[in-house]
Amino acid sequence: MTTTARKAGPRAQGATVWLTGLPSAGKTTIARRLGDRLKAEGHRVEVLDGDEIRRFLSAGLGFSREDRNTNVQRIGLVSEVLARNGVLSVVPVIAPYADSREAVRKRHEASGTPYIEVHVATPVDVCSERDVKGLYARQAAGQLSGLTGVDDPYEPPEAPSLVLPTQLQTPRESAAAVYAVLAERGLV
Repeated sequence: MTTTARKAGPRAQGATVWLTGLPSAGKTTIARRLGDRLKAEGHRVEVLDGDEIRRFLSAGLGFSREDRNTNVQRIGLVSEVLARNGVLSVVPVIAPYADSREAVRKRHEASGTPYIEVHVATPVDVCSERDVKGLYARQAAGQLSGLTGVDDPYEPPEAPSLVLPTQLQTPRESAAAVYAVLAERGLV
């Protein structure tokens, strides 16, 4: 978890921006750009990076469906608590299963906390070319199994608030599109 800024006062409105997509889709890059912009404007922001969460909050979990669900629920709880308390929580997490993401959405709805789901809809072949962490190369070499979107399922959101075709736009443009949704909803 990375604290990026604090905006004082009673008008601070929290929300969760959940960026879901395949590995190497651009989720973290977009989240960090958005977080930087929000910080520069004085908002209270947390970027809950999926890799950081897995190392610390979800250490010891594997990649079974049950463990992935547990990881997503933990992140969803932290994000909802932050957002409920006036923080803009930006969450770049694969979250491959629709039912896990729906449970996070319902947690937010139950507390009246704004939740924006963004599908970082980068095609698997583009993600494989980017291969930021070498996962696709390891999977192709037979050194890794269970790679989301290749040999493990990814269930795209059916009705996200925003779809980002990152192969057609820059990270800056993607972050600006997410910002525009926040502005449209009166959250920034």
